[in-house]
Amino acid sequence: MTTRKIEIFSAGCPLCKETEEMVRRNACPSCEVSVIDMHDLVGASRARELGVHSVPAVAINGKLADCCGGRGPDEATLAAAGLGQALN
Repeated sequence: MTTRKIEIFSAGCPLCKETEEMVRRNACPSCEVSVIDMHDLVGASRARELGVHSVPAVAINGKLADCCGGRGPDEATLAAAGLGQALN
C-alpha cells in the first residue's frame, strides 16, 4: 500500500501538541504520521533541510506545507496538500 508521509515538527509545547492532535484527527489510513523532535539534532537537521523556521510545522511527502512556511499550520491548507485524502 502506498502511504503519504506526514512529518510534524514539534518542540513539545502546547501548540505543537495541539497541531499533532489536529493532524492525527484528520489523517487517513494512507497517512503515516511521525513527530520530529526539534530538541534532537537529527530532527533539527531534517527541519533545516525542509526550510522549517518555526514550530509547529508540518511537511507532507517531504514538502513543507504552505501554511507552515510562515505562521503555522491550518486544517484547510493541510487538506489541500493531501492530508486526510486516501490514495487510490
